[in-house]
Amino acid sequence: MVGQSPGEGRAVLLQPFVHQVGGHTSMLTYDEHTICKPLVSQELSFYESLPLAMRQFTPQYKGIVSVHLKKDSLGNLTLIASPSLGQPDSAGGDPAVTLWHKCKWSHTQVTRSFKDSCPGKMLLRTDLQYHTDSLLEDANGKQAERKSYNPWGLHCHRQHLNRMSSKHNENKLHQFLLLENVVSKCSYPCILDLKMGTRQHGDDASEEKKARHIKKCEQSTSASLGVRICGMQVYQADTGHFLCKDKYFGRKLSPEGFRQTLRQFLSIGNQLRTELLEPIILRLKALLAVIRKQSSYRFYSSSLLIIYDGQEHKENTDHHLPFSKTHGTNPSRVDVRMIDFAHTTFKGSKSNPNSTLYDGPDHGYIFGLENLIKILQSLSEGK
Repeated sequence: MVGQSPGEGRAVLLQPFVHQVGGHTSMLTYDEHTICKPLVSQELSFYESLPLAMRQFTPQYKGIVSVHLKKDSLGNLTLIASPSLGQPDSAGGDPAVTLWHKCKWSHTQVTRSFKDSCPGKMLLRTDLQYHTDSLLEDANGKQAERKSYNPWGLHCHRQHLNRMSSKHNENKLHQFLLLENVVSKCSYPCILDLKMGTRQHGDDASEEKKARHIKKCEQSTSASLGVRICGMQVYQADTGHFLCKDKYFGRKLSPEGFRQTLRQFLSIGNQLRTELLEPIILRLKALLAVIRKQSSYRFYSSSLLIIYDGQEHKENTDHHLPFSKTHGTNPSRVDVRMIDFAHTTFKGSKSNPNSTLYDGPDHGYIFGLENLIKILQSLSEGK
């Protein structure tokens, strides 16, 4: 699909996706229900030929958008997105209105934000808490509605903007995937990002990268459990902040540490939210049944998100009520989604027809799912 040139059609507001808890590629918000990320041909091929049974476990693919970078006279970076030809205008509104997004990333602002989020630690590490601080301003220079931002997402976004500005001129078009924002229905999205499988390097990895990923797996729960924590945020109703953990924290966990962190993700204080366990386990079992039937697929370096809304507990706390299952079949909006398919390979892939072909399902991914289900079941049984 051919993208539009800068200035053609309609420009769309882009801003950092503030609930990004893992990964290294910056995710951007296209509209309330849509995010965008840099297009990788292998990932596009996956979404375009997605098996029907897997669609309920992946973000909806919405198309392609063209993005280019612009600097103003003060050196502020501006990201401008133009819907590709033939794509629906999902931004809505007056097509004559051009929306600009100015990411004013001065060194002082970013440094101050990261210091606030991680006292004493300029490198993002463990026990992060992010507060209601906003680095973003609208076109008039006014601060938008104050919200909570995850420092990991801001870190990724800053690096991405720096890479784009150093490697490419302003007129270069970058193709981005448009994908469903899977936490758009959550008021306070609690997210666990799990790197799945016993192998993380893709078939196209260099020997150096392959060795590096193998070492990470061997030294983490990827080898022992087939799953490791890549990022996490949990809403703390008593403070109004999110407790965050990053990938460096996840790499250091033992199997017991993984189990305790999983419990922490599903708890408010020391209280385990037992009503979350059954819907998560049922969804994971349904995913496991689907993955077992996907012959030739290898989901190398992909992640699995476990999501629920911290809003339910906040409302109950405000009204001094116990947790209840009477507010609908899924009151906490529990969800499980697979993401990040840049290194996924399968028979018939258009992006790499000469790739290595595999028989049967992804046993490393299945191993991780089975262990994840066992740990959650043990938590449900109070063990």
